[in-house]
Amino acid sequence: MIYLGADHRGYNLKEELKKFLEQEKIKFQDLGNLEYDEEDDYPDFATKVAEKISPGFKKDQGLLICGTGIGMSIVANKFKGVRAGLCLSGYMAKRAVEEDDINILCLAADITDTRTSEKIIKEWLKSKFKNEKRHKRRLKKIANLLN
Repeated sequence: MIYLGADHRGYNLKEELKKFLEQEKIKFQDLGNLEYDEEDDYPDFATKVAEKISPGFKKDQGLLICGTGIGMSIVANKFKGVRAGLCLSGYMAKRAVEEDDINILCLAADITDTRTSEKIIKEWLKSKFKNEKRHKRRLKKIANLLN
């Protein structure tokens, strides 16, 4: 399951990407915003998605979209077990999964168009964590920062 979240700056891209996910037969749940609201705040949606990913370190994933993707990344990474990464290309998404095992992909609606975002998502979903000793060691150090 992929949980989606977007503020007003990411809303239109999220709506376009929902069509893409449906076309690709990828299961998702939209956690909001469910309508365009210029007064909404990205922390609210990042929190909703991160809470779905954080407990029990499930295999579920999250997709967060705001103007730059930075705010969403900051909020999501406050939750235990979440590794959110802002990706602006398929290459970044591939490396973020292979080396950092991200479970939330953050996109920048102000920078990344729909087609590019679709390519990023495809790369993110098909990539696998390398499970190499050095990457596991680094992730363990990150996890220990929260203890």
